Amino acid sequence: MTKLNIMASRHSAFYSPMICTIAGGFLEKEGLSGEYHVVEPGGVSGMAVAEGRMDVAQAAVSASWGPLDKGSKAPFAHFAQINRYDGFFIAGREADSDFSWNKLLSGKFLHVHGGQPEAMLRYGAYKLGINISDVDDIESSGGDEMMSQWRNGEGDYFHEQGAFPQQLEHDDQAHILGSVGEAVGPVAFSSLVGRWDWLETDDAKRFAAAFRASREWVNTADPAEIAKAEASFFPDMAESAIAAAVGAYQKLRTWSGGITIEPALYEAALDVFEHSNMVGSRHAYDDVVVAPPA
Repeated sequence: MTKLNIMASRHSAFYSPMICTIAGGFLEKEGLSGEYHVVEPGGVSGMAVAEGRMDVAQAAVSASWGPLDKGSKAPFAHFAQINRYDGFFIAGREADSDFSWNKLLSGKFLHVHGGQPEAMLRYGAYKLGINISDVDDIESSGGDEMMSQWRNGEGDYFHEQGAFPQQLEHDDQAHILGSVGEAVGPVAFSSLVGRWDWLETDDAKRFAAAFRASREWVNTADPAEIAKAEASFFPDMAESAIAAAVGAYQKLRTWSGGITIEPALYEAALDVFEHSNMVGSRHAYDDVVVAPPA
């Protein structure tokens, strides 16, 4: 049985389709096994693939635009869509059935700074008539750091992927108020990458088949069943919080459709990054994306 090394650039329930290739037994059905890794601080998941340390990694189409802006071919190709919506939620310290994004201007906003998370947040806010630069913000890299900041009393509003906000809600420390995904709309948010040559191999074809089956299961199964399968990957979170995040993503249609990265979603991602002046030009789809191995 061939073992594949699989890396996440962010570890969250948002990437359940990738995690469940392992946790749900889909790799084994294809004669594969998987070892899950999370990128080290300061590392780049795509480069771990390019350097041969990983076989598959979670990234975003924007990860290829930096090399292309410099006139170089990206050393990895995007071959499957994980998420077709932004997966960040906005939570607050108080319940608010009448929440609107302009209320972010009246408090301190603890949000993930830099890269795609901030670009998507800015674009979603822009579509709703808000300039995130006008918000009194608190910088954070997200994840466990942000959880500690929030629990130490920093911020009135909170911005992270599931199931971090759901865990805070489970602990009676926050209330989920909004979704960046709803504001931005369908977009090529996160994808799977592999080396160009590896994508021609039988292992790549078997992995793609396993991922396709995992993503369909995660999109349609009972959220509690999915949470139970992947609970060991989130030892600090309640299964009910994981299930709540999965259910919210299913409702948003985050994992709907096939695994092919759709050209329209790719163009939407370019729109997002152009808004924040984070891409040099509208790089061609075929320079970044390939069809899933079949």
